[in-house]
Amino acid sequence: MNITDPRPGVAASPQAPGLALVPYGQGRTRGLDADALGTHGVAMDRLVALGLTVVPGLTVPAGTAASLGEPGTARAAVELVEQLSGRRVGDSARPLLLRLSASAPTDIAGLPPDLACLGVTPDSAGDLCTVIGRADALDEVWAATVRMIAEYGLDVPAALLDDALLDSPAPRARVEALLSVVARHAGRPFPDDPAEQLALAARAVLARWDSPRARRARKAQKLPADLDIALHVQALRIGPADRSGYGTAVSRHPETGRFSPQGSFFRGVRRSAPPPHTGEPLEKLSGGTVLLEHALLTLERHLHAPVSVDFEVRDGEVSLLAASAQSRPPLRASVCLAVDLVRDGALDKDAAVRRIGPAQVQELLHPQLKLTGDEELLARGLPASPGAATGTVALSSERALELAAEGAHAVLVMHETTPADVPGMLAATAVLTGSGGIASHAAVVARGAGKPAVCGIEGLRLDKAAGTVRIGERVLSEGDAVSLDGRTGTVYAGTLSVSVAGPPPELSTLLEWADDSRRLGVRVNADTAAEVTTAVALGAEGVGLCRTEHQFLGDRLPLIRSVILAADPAARDEALLALEHAQHEDFTALLTAVADRPVTVRLLDAPLHEFLPAPGEAGDAAAEQRAASLREANPMLGLRGVRLALLHERLYPAQAEALFSAWVEVAATGVRPRLEVMIPLVSLPEELQAAAAFVRDAAETVAARTGVRVPYRLGTMIETPRAALLAAELAEHAEFFSFGTNDLTQLTYGFSRDDVERQVLASYQERGFLTASPFARLDPHGVGALIALAVERARSVRPDIKLGVCGEHGGDPESIAFCDDVGLDYVSCSAHRVPVARMAAAHSALRESRSESGNGSNENGTPA
Repeated sequence: MNITDPRPGVAASPQAPGLALVPYGQGRTRGLDADALGTHGVAMDRLVALGLTVVPGLTVPAGTAASLGEPGTARAAVELVEQLSGRRVGDSARPLLLRLSASAPTDIAGLPPDLACLGVTPDSAGDLCTVIGRADALDEVWAATVRMIAEYGLDVPAALLDDALLDSPAPRARVEALLSVVARHAGRPFPDDPAEQLALAARAVLARWDSPRARRARKAQKLPADLDIALHVQALRIGPADRSGYGTAVSRHPETGRFSPQGSFFRGVRRSAPPPHTGEPLEKLSGGTVLLEHALLTLERHLHAPVSVDFEVRDGEVSLLAASAQSRPPLRASVCLAVDLVRDGALDKDAAVRRIGPAQVQELLHPQLKLTGDEELLARGLPASPGAATGTVALSSERALELAAEGAHAVLVMHETTPADVPGMLAATAVLTGSGGIASHAAVVARGAGKPAVCGIEGLRLDKAAGTVRIGERVLSEGDAVSLDGRTGTVYAGTLSVSVAGPPPELSTLLEWADDSRRLGVRVNADTAAEVTTAVALGAEGVGLCRTEHQFLGDRLPLIRSVILAADPAARDEALLALEHAQHEDFTALLTAVADRPVTVRLLDAPLHEFLPAPGEAGDAAAEQRAASLREANPMLGLRGVRLALLHERLYPAQAEALFSAWVEVAATGVRPRLEVMIPLVSLPEELQAAAAFVRDAAETVAARTGVRVPYRLGTMIETPRAALLAAELAEHAEFFSFGTNDLTQLTYGFSRDDVERQVLASYQERGFLTASPFARLDPHGVGALIALAVERARSVRPDIKLGVCGEHGGDPESIAFCDDVGLDYVSCSAHRVPVARMAAAHSALRESRSESGNGSNENGTPA
């Protein structure tokens, strides 16, 4: 780097001042870019081009910046800034000082600090402070400038300067001490002439940039060691404190996201970094908010992002010192701005949709923990259901119900949950389990209910007799407070603050525009009328999966147990009749909530162990023996789904008759749900054919009894690799397929979905074998290949077959993109992930046309 020798008497190379000085706003017309002007020069050029008022100033381009250390160039710079500002340095009526700053071609760390108060002298300092209205208004900034010039521009040893500062605690005394050290060491007083001060300041900034510390900073950022910087000389206009100052502002309110200038105002002379929380509210500046509105609106329309500005107020006028898109704008601000830009004609709707990602939608829909960094982390588990909550530990479903009845927030902590625990899960504010993964019973129920959940917490040990739970080395008692984040899988001790979820209304507008863009349908996995109502309000187009086994949770559990454990055919028929009546009631409510939308009802498909009583709870010795005979070594691969129905041949007919009878009853009110009946866990075409006969016979029975033929589609769930491979044969008997990707992933990998996530998958991800859990993100190479093959083979037999996904992957954005690519018709997910799926499906449809009509912004709203 070519740095002019700072020592007096050493000649500098000549440089024509006119070529070295570029007033703000003229860089582009001279054909200069960021390499020459630096980021600040380019930004100021942009502001001038937008017609905004900026603080008068100029740029000395990179490559010629050393020329500012020459007397002629420095004097020309002072005169040019005086001309641009309409003031003169040393004028007591309208005082003017100078500020020197630097910028690189890109935003980097480690730039030299700004040097302000150039032009002040010991004789003028008092008068300037009188104008400002505060005796020490300049001293701190002035001292910082003198110190840096002394060390880097005049070669005064840093130790001497530090000693002078330590010996002089008063602000003015510090300046006087520094000036005295300079005079002794440099052999001449610190200059009063502003041009000489500016030349020394330029040399100091460039020497600081060439220092070993600065070079190490560039190396750490992988920047060239000889990277040039541009220098900027800016007017620093002095005025009364009651009418002058500087500040920072953002364009949007951080809580509401609406356009509303927010910021702080400081009186006096601007520092590089004002002390935090020392400014006055922007409203205290007379007319400040109004003065800033035009600039902030203009910048938002230009940058297509929430913006922040540094500004100066002098003579009742706002001038901008800097402006940029906010690097991490509040999410609500980004959402509101996207809609505002469309309404103003600055963006089209597709571009606005691209700016808000699916993950951001999820963040807006769920509460978050407000972390300070001082929290006690108890454990990290699997992020099973998003959202955050705090409450007291309850070690049983019954205790969670009791706490809820008392109006308290309970966090249900269990090793694992079963259908019998559902009432307590629904009463709790959140769920923690030691076992299970993101497709476990606890995770599925929690997501459906919109409850935060963390599963698979390694080292969680319950002692119900003692009323304690051990998590790692920490032992908690029932009643102790814990907080958790179901999005990150973290659990903390104590009660933490939780932000209230509440997206702005503009999110609904964006989602409506997303609906116009997407091809994939979005349905909900819902088992009750209440869940359907919630999902429809969130934009679900129908029900993609009604898990009828979930209608036998809690108080209804004995109904299905009675069928399974019946001692003889008569007892089984009696139990089936009770089951049919209960299902009729559930289906009537469900179909009423669905209205004219599609609804896919899956006949019973649950591992048998979820319905069996625990040892000692069956009621009598004979029932205990029957229950024991039904327990399986591997229940996820045992007597479940269509297999159970073929052994208990009245089970599916009872369910189907209840469903069809409910449809007839609901249709009489004028509502006609588009019914789809699904047979689960099929591996053999013969299984599907036999189960389909049960359903058809039930439809005929209802038609004979009511005189109404229920319109319905019959289909199957593709949950086994064999079913995917035999899709063509299955399509001969099925009018639709729904891919149950939870089990399909389990069986394709040979991974137990309830056991491997905590240990095996975590290890595999650490080793780089997997980038994500295949139960959370669809594996495109194995499971995805089976789905693609099944789609191709099924459509070769039945071109109009309807195809969807109803596993956990139906709410994952990357999995949704795969489903879109492979040509599925819809995805189905839990109610509270429906908005996420809507946005993800839109992003998938729009991803081939990423450019936003030339506005150069990415999907997060940050200018490229």
